[in-house]
Amino acid sequence: MPVTVTDTRTPEQLRQHYEVERELADRLRHATKEQRRTLYSEVYDELFKRVPDHPQHTNKASPERLAADVAEKMEILTPFLKPNTVFLEVGPGDCELAKTVAARVSQVLAVDVSDEITRKRVLPDNLRLVLSDGSTIPVAPGSVNVAYSNQLMEHLHPDDAVEQLRHLHAALAPGGVYLCITPSRLTGPHDISCICDPEAKGFHLKEYTVGDLSALFRQVGFEKTRVIFGGRGKFILLPTWPAVICEKLLDLLPHGLRKALALKPPFRWLFGVRLAGFKK
Repeated sequence: MPVTVTDTRTPEQLRQHYEVERELADRLRHATKEQRRTLYSEVYDELFKRVPDHPQHTNKASPERLAADVAEKMEILTPFLKPNTVFLEVGPGDCELAKTVAARVSQVLAVDVSDEITRKRVLPDNLRLVLSDGSTIPVAPGSVNVAYSNQLMEHLHPDDAVEQLRHLHAALAPGGVYLCITPSRLTGPHDISCICDPEAKGFHLKEYTVGDLSALFRQVGFEKTRVIFGGRGKFILLPTWPAVICEKLLDLLPHGLRKALALKPPFRWLFGVRLAGFKK
């Protein structure tokens, strides 16, 4: 969880949050695969108990802000959605986006590690919650047309991220697409580490570049990858190589200068990271 302009905590409170989150994140980083099957939910529960002033407790978005957030995500998703689409979202949270998509497609599959957040919510008939251990995608192979995740990949152990990508590729039908949005390492860190570290050491277990993520997509079998470039409701798909070259050049700069440049438009639209992976 990065520090934002709305975060009014004292330096001491921020430091305490950092120390707790780094301790718990290290527990995840050094855990075995078998241990991680239950550890994800355990460490997040412990974080919220030990950091009572965590923004997830104190920052409650207004209905207007929630609606604007869904509308912003739909700007990217809408061109990929058709009435017969089977849509899968990994990490759906409160399912507000999934519910909006459900009004436009045939079926929505919402994959999460817990059903706690949706237990008291009314969901449309064509939206089904699918429980996962955090890396598997337990749906029928070849059954999904469009898969989507936003601010999820960076929270996974790198080994689990690769496994999840393999499962997502298997879940997609031929010609299907996975849209993955994750913060860029070049403009990070984007978790609580930003108060004192040049790289993520909290619950962002790994932050990626376009080049990093594109290589992983190809490793698990995606035929091609494209950068989703643009903003303010106007997006186009671009080859990844221009972004990868720019990333390599930016990575040679000192951290502060690199981050300042990468956050300016149009660079911030290129280094999001917003990647589309297509299955043959």
